[in-house]
Amino acid sequence: MSKVAILDIGTYSIHLILADIRPDRSITIIDRMKDPTRLGDGTFATRRISEVAFQRGIEVIHRFGTLARHKDFRRIVATATSAVREAENGGLFIKAIAKHTGIRVQVITGEEEARLIYLGVRQALSLPPKRSLIIDIGGGSVEVVSCTPQRLLAAASLKLGSIRLKEMLVTMSRTSNYPMAALEYLIDQELRILSRKRFRESVTQVIGTSGMIGNLVEMIYWQRMGKPLANPNLVTITVEDIRTVERLLRNGNPAARHTLLGRDPNRADTLYPAALVLRKFLETVGQDRLTFCTHGLKEGLLYDVLQRHRGILSAEEIWPDAKERQIRLLAQRYRVPQPHSEHVARLASQLFDQTQPLHGLGAQERQWLVFAGLLHDVGYVIHSHRHHKHSYYLIRHAELSGLTDEEIAVIANVARYHRRALPHRRHLAFRELSRDRQWVVKVLSALLRIADGLDRTHFSIVKEVTVTVGHTVVVHAICRDDAELELWSAQERADLFEMIFHRPLRLVAVSTNGAPS
Repeated sequence: MSKVAILDIGTYSIHLILADIRPDRSITIIDRMKDPTRLGDGTFATRRISEVAFQRGIEVIHRFGTLARHKDFRRIVATATSAVREAENGGLFIKAIAKHTGIRVQVITGEEEARLIYLGVRQALSLPPKRSLIIDIGGGSVEVVSCTPQRLLAAASLKLGSIRLKEMLVTMSRTSNYPMAALEYLIDQELRILSRKRFRESVTQVIGTSGMIGNLVEMIYWQRMGKPLANPNLVTITVEDIRTVERLLRNGNPAARHTLLGRDPNRADTLYPAALVLRKFLETVGQDRLTFCTHGLKEGLLYDVLQRHRGILSAEEIWPDAKERQIRLLAQRYRVPQPHSEHVARLASQLFDQTQPLHGLGAQERQWLVFAGLLHDVGYVIHSHRHHKHSYYLIRHAELSGLTDEEIAVIANVARYHRRALPHRRHLAFRELSRDRQWVVKVLSALLRIADGLDRTHFSIVKEVTVTVGHTVVVHAICRDDAELELWSAQERADLFEMIFHRPLRLVAVSTNGAPS
């Protein structure tokens, strides 16, 4: 196991990630910290990091470095972006960091930022086969990436960061009668590069990363739902959503702003420019919606470290689909018995396919069932007693960035109900799901319970199943040996299936030569 600390010195915030890189090339995030240092305040107007920001930055980096070393993270990979890159005293700042903290910082170009952002997103999401666009709005610059799952096609680094634009707006307010119009014109001019074919043609998805876009997503959710968003990952917003929040940030009264911005109303000065840029970006590339991803530059830097310093074979090559990769690496991390979990997932998917006329669910729900099958026994790593409940906890709180919060909740609940109690509204985690998702959990749990019973001994005695759906559902278990225990266990666990589909289920053993067993 290798411990790596990632230090991202951004224009708005300084971030620290502490991570373990395991021999199987999986990455476990141990801790995350952030300080809104606002290193770039005043930098773009004066071309210097102010004395206050300079000292504040050194103090934060020293604190983060000390914390990392106290936790035995000796290897610290540090990068700095546009504020340091463009400041005349940026070199002095880098030297001061090395002198006072012992940390060597690499100042990266906008193009390198774009590459790292692409790496981070590609590890978190299953990108569609055709072209995707990624946008990251920082304090000093905006990175735009055109990409496929296999390669980065084009990148642009635009001087449209939120702190930079905030400073420009202050200057324009002194020199222009129409500062907002002047700012919008400047943004339009900078975005013109995105009108080129390589940024507009055949785009199937737009992905947003960075804290600025994450904050906008949270605000939009608050506007929609009137409550805070638990996890912004993979939440989709529209141009109209952005336009609504943009108007509130620009024209809203102080009370409305305070409600919208939550505990940090001071963010309005940078969030308004971010909203303006995001809306104009989507309009320029001819797209009407964006999906947020919590992974970006920092995670890309972490994966870059892994690529540079580990062997050739990677989990990405073994499991190209990001969702499946994260599920399987989680199973490996908690030492789930692979033959049993794989076999249960396979039997469960066979049951799903052949009972489709009953449940009417589709490919997405089938994938959730397979994932729950692969993870249903992760709870054993805590204790065998109530391991199904431990499985729920570990899955629900795992870092599975390729899945939405709702997907993780469904998979965790299905794993929780693979044995013992049936889903019930008195269970808080089940009750919190929508009615549609409660039905999905019931169906998938019913199938997983039977599949797990059919491998009761963990010897894969039941090779496969065929199902006949009638007034009675008959499951023919194709066996390579005596499967009395498996059939008894599966029949015991058919209770949920019979309850939700209102018909009995009968199990019949069939030997591999086709004769009744």
